Amino acid sequence: MSKFAKSTKGVNTTTNHEGAIAYKIGDEMELYSLVCTFGLQNKFYESAKDQMDRLRDLIKKVSPIFVAKLAIYAREKMCLRTVPVVMTVELAKLHQGDDTVSKMVKRIIQRADEITELLSYYILVNNRTGTKKLGKVSAQLKKGIKDIFESDRFNEYHFGKYNRKTDVRFRDALFLTHPKPQSDEQKVLFDKITKDTLETPYTWETQLSEAGQASSPVTTKKAVWEELIDSKKVGYMALLRNLRNIIKAEVSWSHIDKVCEFLSDAEAVKNSKQLPFRFLSAYRMITGIGQEARGFYGMDILDVSDLNPRYVNQIVSALEKAMVASAENLPFFDNALFATDVSGSMMKAISEKSIVQMFDVGSVLCMMAHLRSNRSVTGMFGDSWKVVNFPKENILRNANEIRKREGEVGYSTNGYKVLEWALKQKESFDNIYMFTDAQMYGSGNSGGIATLWEKYKKINPNAKLFLFDLQGYGRGIPLDIRRNDVFLITGWSDKIFDVLDNISKGGSALDTINQIEF
Repeated sequence: MSKFAKSTKGVNTTTNHEGAIAYKIGDEMELYSLVCTFGLQNKFYESAKDQMDRLRDLIKKVSPIFVAKLAIYAREKMCLRTVPVVMTVELAKLHQGDDTVSKMVKRIIQRADEITELLSYYILVNNRTGTKKLGKVSAQLKKGIKDIFESDRFNEYHFGKYNRKTDVRFRDALFLTHPKPQSDEQKVLFDKITKDTLETPYTWETQLSEAGQASSPVTTKKAVWEELIDSKKVGYMALLRNLRNIIKAEVSWSHIDKVCEFLSDAEAVKNSKQLPFRFLSAYRMITGIGQEARGFYGMDILDVSDLNPRYVNQIVSALEKAMVASAENLPFFDNALFATDVSGSMMKAISEKSIVQMFDVGSVLCMMAHLRSNRSVTGMFGDSWKVVNFPKENILRNANEIRKREGEVGYSTNGYKVLEWALKQKESFDNIYMFTDAQMYGSGNSGGIATLWEKYKKINPNAKLFLFDLQGYGRGIPLDIRRNDVFLITGWSDKIFDVLDNISKGGSALDTINQIEF
């Protein structure tokens, strides 16, 4: 061996959280994985603080333009709100000299309250207090907010809806950025923001809070909900979150019909931009399925015995139709194997008050793909792998069935068992999709998933394996994505499947991000 040349053996390997050999994925790919699964709560293997520290460290390591494009991708494609705000402020602390940050601000702020949310995070992360809490704000942050004020993106309704008494108000943002009114109408609006005289708009929240008051024209929750449903003032997400309240209010059959019609309308589903697991959460809130998770996390068990079963059945049917509509834009999967991870590390709730756990997210995405497939096999893995046969149409019911049966395969993360079964059965799949946290155990007696993949390629040389990483730990994944037959995709949205188009053209998930116009 040359005196100066160094061996590259092992330079691309590391160990995962289970101590097994894993492959490094690079800083940009790690940041992408973290961002698309980011949450300000503890994960199974990583605390919220560790996530934040890792996010800041990775932002320093990659190019500002990539950070900006990834933040825009997270907001516009993945429909995430918090992490793009965090990324924008963190980049503003590091990067100056051009308009990258101001462009980010204009793209990630899509609701009026995100103006104050961005400034509130600035105060928090910089430990600002007192009357000068908004001092030394990045000039580019201020320019981005100023441009938003001067645009016609938000009117009095938007500002009035989110005019809350928080540490940062709209008037604070206005005084900080000094926007110039672009019309007489906007001048009036700015004056109202300054004087805090914005009109409180008619929303479902204000109507419900007024119900029962002497001055209110409606005095019962039933009347309020019926009026709100008739007026179509309740947005899609608000409706999903309030199905239980609507049923308990005992609205009329005709109003339940209107609710179901809206829930299952394909265009409404598309425009709602709801993450798929939101539908599962709504399903469980009215059926009682998954209540054991609430008990496990110390939350009250919801009583569903007083909910009108006729209403529940009709709404459940509408939710299933909504899921079918949501899956309509997915690519078609032919000759595919779908494997969802139900190991112990996947049983962490997605948030403190949720009855949806991480493996539920994978189950829903898996069942959406199953709906759009032909000649496919689906199953779940933990200690072992088990094929589970499902009808294609009932996505939410199938996901709940996986919840009921997850204990049948145990709680380790033996992803290699999926390939071990396929080899034993001599099943030649063109594509294998695994929905997992990617923290897989070692080899057992089979040589590990990387070794088994080499063996499987002898059965079908053209086969591809897709790891859908649902946690974004970045500690290493069980296969080397530098190959042209192994791909890493991450996130909780059905939009993750859009990445497959770039992959079919020889690209990767990062190409989807880099193609964003900026």
